[in-house]
Amino acid sequence: RPASGPSPLRPAAAGLAVLQAAVRAPLSGRARREVLFCLSGLPFVLVNPVTVFLVSADLLSLFWPTPARPPSPSWPDVVAAGTVAGLLLPLLVATGAARAIGAACRRLAARLLGERIAAPPPRRPRPGLLGGLEARLRDGPGWRAVAYLLLKLPVALFGCYAVVLFWGVGLINLTYPFWWLTFRNHAPGVQLRPVPVFTPFGWFGQGTFHVATLPGTFVAFAAGAGMLLAAPWVTRAAVAADRGLMRGLLGSGRLAQRVRDLEHTRALAVDDSAALLRRVERNLHDGAQIRLATLAMDLGMAKEKLGDDGEVLDPTAVRELVTSAHQAAKDALIELRDLARGIHPPVLDNGLADALATLAAGSAIPVELTTRIPRRPTPAIETIAYFCAAELLANAVKHSDAGIIKADVTGRDGMLVLDMTDDGRGGADPVRGSGLSGLAQRVSTVDGRMDIVSPPGGPTRIIVRLPLRA
Repeated sequence: RPASGPSPLRPAAAGLAVLQAAVRAPLSGRARREVLFCLSGLPFVLVNPVTVFLVSADLLSLFWPTPARPPSPSWPDVVAAGTVAGLLLPLLVATGAARAIGAACRRLAARLLGERIAAPPPRRPRPGLLGGLEARLRDGPGWRAVAYLLLKLPVALFGCYAVVLFWGVGLINLTYPFWWLTFRNHAPGVQLRPVPVFTPFGWFGQGTFHVATLPGTFVAFAAGAGMLLAAPWVTRAAVAADRGLMRGLLGSGRLAQRVRDLEHTRALAVDDSAALLRRVERNLHDGAQIRLATLAMDLGMAKEKLGDDGEVLDPTAVRELVTSAHQAAKDALIELRDLARGIHPPVLDNGLADALATLAAGSAIPVELTTRIPRRPTPAIETIAYFCAAELLANAVKHSDAGIIKADVTGRDGMLVLDMTDDGRGGADPVRGSGLSGLAQRVSTVDGRMDIVSPPGGPTRIIVRLPLRA
């Protein structure tokens, strides 16, 4: 049923939904993948220009000539040797090592985060030593990879801090009530020292406390539970920072990336058009064409039964053949009408809002529909949005076991946003089919985007963003 505005959730229901999301977040697959991505950044802390610079400076300072060498390298020696290393190291790293490390980071991001970043073009040096040196000096992607490694150091350290403190120490704090009676049993009169409990703020001199009694262990348990509830969001912040660095520094540049995206979109549009034509041809061949051929055969046989002089030789057979031909003609008309509706639904002639209202009214699951579209999109965008809504409703009916679906369609900032949420069992995954992968491909043909959030147990939320003008 269409509504003029979004129906506000009751405070209790909203608070319960937030609590459920917070409890499920540490157990989600996304949290596990982000923890693995943060841990994968530890080797890049060691293989880093800053780390290599300090090690090189310290090693070179041991052999730096001085009039009177002190027992240990002096700071002037370290700075002088570090200057030499600082001049040579970026050149050596930018020639290939930084590119290789950047490629490894892109592969990790694609595998664990689903973030696919196009690789920069390869370096094409001119022949000869000077040509190779010039190519290294002018290697923009290589220098950006060096910058990424430099900036990744604090981000990777923060990610490891989040994993060790929030996840590791949080899990340890949860165990205090369980091992206390086993390991703290002692003879009467023996005085044991309190056990420290660490929190993320303990490293700054605050937040570390001690427990000496069994009730105190439940305070440690509460601290561990709070740390685990906050852990996914802390690691997500580290991953978001790293993801932003990779997008800006490890890709092929905004213009080149845009060209690649447009080429990919064009290829998808061509494939989608070819698939649509094949589907239309198959439906015509397997449906209407066969029925029309049957109609022609029935009419020909009926004509033979009439005889040459117009005399009806077998009235019963003629009646049956004409009835069969009439039914075949009606079935062919129905199939042609459905085929035409699949290409462009006539209900869209009145606008997307009315078309979606008609679609929601025919859904087997109740739909709360809200539409706010100040400016009408182009016909191609309306058609894609309509079919997206139809496919999502069909998926919800087949797979979600939902009791209600909320659909919010808005037009803002030059984009048409279709936001659909159901209270079903969740677990929607484009990789496992259910039509979502084809839907995402159709959306991408017009430079759109589809985001899916569907943890096991629900709820499922799918947001489709399309430009108002294709």
